[in-house]
Amino acid sequence: MLQHREVHGYRRAFRMTGDGPPLLLIHGIGDSSQTWEPVLAALAERHTVIAPDLLGHGESAKPRADYAIAAYACGMRDLLTVLGVDRVNVVGHSLGGGVAMQFAYQFPERCERLALVSSAGLGREVHPIFRLASVPGAPTGMALMTSLPVRAAVGLSAPVLRRTGGAGLGRDLDYILGRYHLFADPRMRRAFMRTARAALDLRGQAITMLDRAYLAEKLPALIVWGTRDGIIPVRHAEIAHKALPGSRMEIFEGAGHFPHHDDPERFVAVLEDFLATTPPAAFDRTGWREVLAAGRPDPVPVEPSSGS
Repeated sequence: MLQHREVHGYRRAFRMTGDGPPLLLIHGIGDSSQTWEPVLAALAERHTVIAPDLLGHGESAKPRADYAIAAYACGMRDLLTVLGVDRVNVVGHSLGGGVAMQFAYQFPERCERLALVSSAGLGREVHPIFRLASVPGAPTGMALMTSLPVRAAVGLSAPVLRRTGGAGLGRDLDYILGRYHLFADPRMRRAFMRTARAALDLRGQAITMLDRAYLAEKLPALIVWGTRDGIIPVRHAEIAHKALPGSRMEIFEGAGHFPHHDDPERFVAVLEDFLATTPPAAFDRTGWREVLAAGRPDPVPVEPSSGS
């Protein structure tokens, strides 16, 4: 059940359930906390699970505001502060992975462990539909593409799309089509465009964590990906695994961009094992300062090309 708090004058929607060490679940672009429903109850058996709707998403407010990754990370800090949560394990999916990494970078004293699920921020490659958000006239085009006649046509063509590979979306097509229909709301379209343009351009993803990953040497990290991810390719998992020292990597064979949908029982088991068998990061301000001052010891890892 959704709860609501006002932060900085804006309505913030979130799900909070369970009891135990706090676990923050951050969804991706155009999505909402609803994406975590297949795993929420199981995770709540051992954790206090907090799953917000990011600003501009779900039932949260959709103001004319800052939708950059860093702003979302600050929003997570402020919501947790309002809820009385000081330290947390952070799980981020897709764009939420970028937010999770930024949260760990901006507020290392508040992050105990980090789990990245089909995460953004590891290379340029992303499904072309997201790159189109940076094209001039994209807001008008999106308004047309979400008009009632076009939505009806898309619904009628869904069976054909499924048989022909789902425009590269594969097994994620139906869930993404469900999200697509929500963009008939102009407030959601505007928030989506601002979010996308803060993170993407025509060349693909513009955000990256690869230049700062060395700072996470003492932060336990888990990487989860599906082999049939049509949004962000699975090879980005290997990039993350190499960039995050000592991280664990779990590849879900046959899963798409939402491994927590495709195999929720395995997802919960993998995440619970990671949380139970790794010690929480202990923030050392002096050590952090020394590592930051020394700079990156190795070259920035080479990210995958955009394919264009």
